Amino acid sequence: MTGTKDRILAAGAELFRQGGYAGTGVKQIVEKAGAPFGSLYHFFPGGKVQLGEEVVRTSGMQYAQLFEVFIAPAPDLLTGLETFFGAAVTTLLETDYVEGCPIATVALEVATTNEPLRQATADVFTAWTEAGTRGFAPFGLPAEQGRTLTLALVTSLEGAFVLSRSLRSTEPMAVAGAAVVDVARRLLSELGHDGKRQPAGG
Repeated sequence: MTGTKDRILAAGAELFRQGGYAGTGVKQIVEKAGAPFGSLYHFFPGGKVQLGEEVVRTSGMQYAQLFEVFIAPAPDLLTGLETFFGAAVTTLLETDYVEGCPIATVALEVATTNEPLRQATADVFTAWTEAGTRGFAPFGLPAEQGRTLTLALVTSLEGAFVLSRSLRSTEPMAVAGAAVVDVARRLLSELGHDGKRQPAGG
């Protein structure tokens, strides 16, 4: 059975994705989690800010795993990227444009007003960039090019979520995916690589 703390974190992540950090109250979170009100302060003595930090860091690591799910197993880099953005389109449709990314939502709200939360989002984005840089290596991209592609992917994905949710259209996500594939294609061309996944240790 899921523990109370985990339920609170999961509820916080869902509500932050849907309504943002500022628009979500602690009462909403504990009600969503089916937890006593006092339990939030038991597990998070720093209140909503501490909860927000842990939600950002926990969700951030979960989102990083999407790379391993959709891109890492692909036979080639371009196919992996198309699959990744295709999954984002599916998420928008299946959740009726409600689901976004809690990391980006919080970052936009608190970048200049809440240093602990800003640092938490910065740490997650840094971890994503480092993970992507490493993850693209088996497809033939050295660190510099892998970092460039990772930044293109993250910025395009997050911007597309904002536009798609606002417009209630998957078009921005589809365009973002095509743009990132074009960046990958250009980088591979410059390196003279076909983007096929290399065998482990190869």
